[in-house]
Amino acid sequence: MKHELHPSPVASALPVDELIPALKQHLQETGAAVLIAEPGAGKTTRIPLALLEEAWLAGRRIVMLEPRRLAAISAARYMAATLGEKVGQTVGYRVALDTRVSAATRIEVVTEGVLTRMLQHDPSLEQVGLVLFDEFHERNLNADLGLAFTLESRSLLREDLRVLVMSATMEPQPVAQLLGDVPVLRSGGRSYPVETYYEAGESAYTLYRKPGARMEPKIVHVIHRALQEQEGELLVFLPGMREIRSVQNELLRSGQQLPAEVEVVILHGGLKAEQQDEAVRPRGDGTRRIILSTSLAESSVTIQGVSIVIDSGLMRTRVFSPTTGMERMETRQISVDAADQRRGRAGRQQPGVCYRLWSAEEHRILPAERRPEMLQSDLSPLALEVAAWGSDVAEMAWLTPPPEAAYREGQLLLQQLDAIDEQLRITTHGRNMTVIGAHPRLAHMMIKAGELELIQEACDLAALLQERDILPPAAGIELAERVRALYGRSKHRVETNAVERIKEWSQRFARQWRELERMEEATDKQSSISVKKSASLSASDGWIGALLSLAYPDRIGQNRGDGRFLLRMGRGALLPNGYGGIHLLAGTPYIVAAELEDVGTDSRILLAATLEEDMLKQLHANHISDRTEVTYDGDKEAIRAQRVQRLGAIVLRAVNDTAPSAEAIRSALIVALQGHTRGLDWFNWTKPATQLRERMGLMHRLQPEHYPAMNDAALLSHTENWLLPYMGDIRRLSDLRRLSMTELLLGMLDWQQRQEMEQIAPTHITVPSGSRIPIDYSNPAQPFIAVRLQEMFGCTSTPLLGGRIPLTIQLLSPASRPVQVTRDLASFWANTYFEVKKDLKGRYPKHYWPDDPLQAQATNRVKPRQNG
Repeated sequence: MKHELHPSPVASALPVDELIPALKQHLQETGAAVLIAEPGAGKTTRIPLALLEEAWLAGRRIVMLEPRRLAAISAARYMAATLGEKVGQTVGYRVALDTRVSAATRIEVVTEGVLTRMLQHDPSLEQVGLVLFDEFHERNLNADLGLAFTLESRSLLREDLRVLVMSATMEPQPVAQLLGDVPVLRSGGRSYPVETYYEAGESAYTLYRKPGARMEPKIVHVIHRALQEQEGELLVFLPGMREIRSVQNELLRSGQQLPAEVEVVILHGGLKAEQQDEAVRPRGDGTRRIILSTSLAESSVTIQGVSIVIDSGLMRTRVFSPTTGMERMETRQISVDAADQRRGRAGRQQPGVCYRLWSAEEHRILPAERRPEMLQSDLSPLALEVAAWGSDVAEMAWLTPPPEAAYREGQLLLQQLDAIDEQLRITTHGRNMTVIGAHPRLAHMMIKAGELELIQEACDLAALLQERDILPPAAGIELAERVRALYGRSKHRVETNAVERIKEWSQRFARQWRELERMEEATDKQSSISVKKSASLSASDGWIGALLSLAYPDRIGQNRGDGRFLLRMGRGALLPNGYGGIHLLAGTPYIVAAELEDVGTDSRILLAATLEEDMLKQLHANHISDRTEVTYDGDKEAIRAQRVQRLGAIVLRAVNDTAPSAEAIRSALIVALQGHTRGLDWFNWTKPATQLRERMGLMHRLQPEHYPAMNDAALLSHTENWLLPYMGDIRRLSDLRRLSMTELLLGMLDWQQRQEMEQIAPTHITVPSGSRIPIDYSNPAQPFIAVRLQEMFGCTSTPLLGGRIPLTIQLLSPASRPVQVTRDLASFWANTYFEVKKDLKGRYPKHYWPDDPLQAQATNRVKPRQNG
């Protein structure tokens, strides 16, 4: 059935309409395109409807990926209203905790990982004819992953699958090239002029970072100014919920009273859907709103009545450190394209103004585009999806390839969670984790909770951990207090909206767990672990730390005293000030840190729970090693051996071992040698050994694939090739001087290599006088000899090593003092010898100084012997 546009204001002409015929043609002919449309062009709501009846779609659905939940719901409602329908008929949506689709749905607007789930369930997307990526400039991790999967599906399974990438501010050529050099279409927008004001003085970002300073008074001052100078409603962009609350409180307690008709409204991702709807819905009763929002309102949502934007220039983002394996929330300055997006909110319906809380000079040095999440996120979710997909990440089509270090860190975490094996292949447990649809840490915890009979508790805890904090900072850092608050047993003020969202998520996780259980029962799979809930877990909050350790096994911490802990990953962590002494966390032997601030040598613990030792050993038995560890005490020059039970960097138990193996002793000495500042100076480098090393260095320079490198770093990193076989009963580094370095180095060469080295890099060379002169190889690029000049008479050209490497010759006086250095002996005889002869003959008159050195007899005496 064809749809006629419902005669309503939303159906009026929009700029993007002019491109629709060309877009249809390109999608028909090439199967993919890139559309760049300025704000107000109508791309989000116009394009899907315009393509709905294309022949190539053949009745299949259009799936549109929208990065933000509010924008997805808003776009679906807008398109449904255009058709004169309700959401869930021709146009529907799938977002977290809310789905409105039916058998009649032809356009699905989806968020986050929904497209990934669809592709994992049906890689060919048989019921889909077009995948549309909207607002791709936001460079959401799931959007990048979804595009990579879609392109691989299109390449291998569905050549007829169409792909369209849309954005308002993105540089289109890299995406067009990724799609196969497809056409780029551009559309102007339908927006009104926006006058921009830059604020003098310290920027909001400077005040935010300045110790003891506050940016809220400046923001409130600009809000009051805008209320007096301008007409319309205000949209204020702030980095997060904390700043929204702070500005809201500052407005209420500031000396300047707000007019009676002004209402302060907040808008952020933590609100329930109906509360978000209420925040963006126009009042129509003369009320003037001040909307305090996160970047949620940055794009794809038109807020009726807004003609004033006040931009703090700040955004909050997660940043992952491959070095520590931890994510942290960072408040950063926005990019130019994000600032333009925010400013554009003021000109969607009428001329507007934008107040930027930074200077024009600062604006000129902002980054042009926002940084892709791929370059700053925890990549363990992506690594799990790629493993489940079954492709090599390096061979997939990425607009921004996953950074190698961060991706490998994600794989290491997945191995700790038993989601992938040593060959990096997904395990059955890993596939089960993808069914749960949560971060791998939380999915692993919820699945393992079944073995502890703590399923509901795990679902509650997972939902709690993925939500923002439900308690104020004064509540401290104990996770148990948040759990008590969730169950209504806390004395602190609780964020009720967040609690409701947590309960919704918990119910969803419980449904997913039951679905997984049904799948397991259908295949008759049995659990391999039989740990059960202990009495201590039942009687206390001990289950919190037990479950948390499953989600964060790398952040199990062992108490080192004074509020400091050693984490399993090897990094230190400390409790905040005021948590020392007799505090529960400071006194417990083990904790699990759910949240850490990655600063300084030791990370600061922001959220944690206690962990009972018996549960630690039961739950993580598969990752606890029990082996003899041998180390070398350099100060005492002694071997130390212990039998150690270890979980990562944490030593659970250690006892002395009086009989370590010889192999373990040698390995400890090698480690000590490699880490010691003296390095190879521990060995006895005789002149023959030094020359041999230099000769082998020359051979490596000539034939690097056949001869080993001889520099310190190479020798120390390959001790198994030359040192280990000769260590015998050595137990001290000082004993290494007993070894013959000549013998050790020659042991690295076979008979053929030794013979070849004798030909190309001999130890000596015989000169015309008959003397055997040692060759100096200290500079492999220029081996040289030092020889008295008279011993070279009769030698017409420079000697060559191996017939190809010219020797550098240092010619000496009869007193063995250098008089000339040359690599061209013929030139020396012809041009320089007579000047040298004149000088030397005066100083050494008894010695032999022939007029023709090429015909003269070489000698190592004062004068050559007379014949007969």
